[in-house]
Amino acid sequence: MDDFNLEHSIIESGIKNDLEVMEVPLSKNAFRLISVMVILFVGTVFLRVFDLSVVQGAFYSERSAMNVTEPVTLPATRGVIYGRYGTVLATNKPAFRVVFNAVTAEQEHLDLAKVASEAGPILQMSESDLQTTLGQANIEKTALVTLARNVDSQQIAAIEKLNEKALEVQDDYTRVYPMGPAFAQVIGYTGLAQYGEVHGRAGLEQYYDSELSGTDGTRLFYRSATGDLLGEKLLTAPQNGEDMHTTIDAGLQQYFYDRIVQDLHDLGRNIGLGIALDPNTGQVLAMVNVPSYDNNIFTDASPASTAARAALLSAPYEPLFNRAISGQYTPGSTIKPVDAIGGLTDGVITPQTEVFSKGYIELPNPYDPAHPSRFYDYEPNGWVNVRSALARSSNIFFYATGGGFGDVSGLGIDRLKQWWQFFGYGSKTGIDLAGESVGFLPDPQEKEAVKHDIWRIGDTYNVSIGQGDLLVTPIQLIRQIASIAANGKEYKPYLMQELVGSNGTTTVATPDLTLDYSNLAPAITEVQQGMQDVVRMPYGTAYELHDLPFPVAAKTGTSQTDNNQKVNALFVGYAPADHPQVVVLVLVENANQSSLNVVPVGKDVLNWYYQNRILTPGTALQ
Repeated sequence: MDDFNLEHSIIESGIKNDLEVMEVPLSKNAFRLISVMVILFVGTVFLRVFDLSVVQGAFYSERSAMNVTEPVTLPATRGVIYGRYGTVLATNKPAFRVVFNAVTAEQEHLDLAKVASEAGPILQMSESDLQTTLGQANIEKTALVTLARNVDSQQIAAIEKLNEKALEVQDDYTRVYPMGPAFAQVIGYTGLAQYGEVHGRAGLEQYYDSELSGTDGTRLFYRSATGDLLGEKLLTAPQNGEDMHTTIDAGLQQYFYDRIVQDLHDLGRNIGLGIALDPNTGQVLAMVNVPSYDNNIFTDASPASTAARAALLSAPYEPLFNRAISGQYTPGSTIKPVDAIGGLTDGVITPQTEVFSKGYIELPNPYDPAHPSRFYDYEPNGWVNVRSALARSSNIFFYATGGGFGDVSGLGIDRLKQWWQFFGYGSKTGIDLAGESVGFLPDPQEKEAVKHDIWRIGDTYNVSIGQGDLLVTPIQLIRQIASIAANGKEYKPYLMQELVGSNGTTTVATPDLTLDYSNLAPAITEVQQGMQDVVRMPYGTAYELHDLPFPVAAKTGTSQTDNNQKVNALFVGYAPADHPQVVVLVLVENANQSSLNVVPVGKDVLNWYYQNRILTPGTALQ
């Protein structure tokens, strides 16, 4: 038997106890935490690898290729814009562009400030603007940034003389507008955006920019270290924009524009506009603004065009402003057909209702009983009903219809506003152009809140004849008159008729019926007859049109502006009155003799359309 060693036994016992204390098992939460951390780490690595190889694989492959190749942009052409009969309204022609190659700049370690100071004067850009553009170049988005388009031969030679490898001259296209100022407001123009992309800046060019824009392609040229060409590869093919066929009748548009220019010249005035509409579809046949501008100056880099653009921004009478859709005007007597339909439908008046016009009406003045408030007619008209009141443009009959007088209770301001809204006033028509205004519909609450004054019967009288604070846009007004011509069917006005893609796909616009009040036929018929009497009766305000070889329905208006110091003249009419095919609106700002200044223009435009589009189609410029 071995000897018993007490000291050894004590030591072993202590070690055993210490081990028992140290050998505490780990908790399950610790294992879970470690597992989650491992999974997150592995997942992160996997996602990063997936992002680099799959999501951004094309980019890094392209960037890698760019480090050993020379990328060249293959410019896509913007879609051509045509008139309704095929007239070219916007097209493209070959040109050159100056491009900044961000990859080359990175490889050459270029001083961007130096490049900007050298190239800025050549490209007619300020050094600060050019340096900002160069600094925004981002090879993760595009290796090539267009600095200037449509550069001339002198600019090309000057750029090449700089011998900066990052500045390249490449083939390009530039926009051309063959028809010039007569079409500028409706067609618009293009301009450069970030990275040199071309985008529409106004008119149809802006509204349909995504459809008209193409997508540039890229071709890679492989070169050796000595610059020898080894081969090439098409990286992405250019995709051209869609061609657009519009509703614009080029012949009518040009004639309408020339006729308004002539009228303004004869009157010594500066601002006028015109619209022609197909009442059966809502298609805009013409949209004219004077003064206008040559939209070609926005695509031309010449010094003359640069100066012209600068002058245009500060030009008098705002030639860039499309008054046809954005101008807001008091409608004058052209609002009276709405009053008539509302009054007849609500039973305020009947076709037999007569009101006597001695040239004015008087209302008691509680503030000065000795001087009653007087509201005038254009002239004493005697007894008038709704038809003769429209023909004569009697204010007193429509004072009674809108605000009440004598035995006529009147619609009142609230129902007047409801009828305005019913016919689309106070809201956009939805025409396919940017910048449309909504106008303004006054009411008692608005006046009290803004002017801190109560609404009076005189305010109702004023808006009943299209004066006061009531504001409408020309496109709203012609749409409403078109709905009367179409027996109560109101269509949304539009300009794009068809889009045709480079692959043959087509998008065709169809008429959009936004309101059908043909159930108000008795009221519509009365108003139609009254508008025909405007032309066919000797006392009608547009009797000048009675000798046209086709029947016309019309309404004239004179709206007061600048505290009654100036007047705008308006004419709206449609023809042939028995089966309408065209509605015309003419407006001249600050006219000399009220509506007399615009009736001859309306007459000539309607006659042109009848002779060239109805009687013998296709005899004038298409």
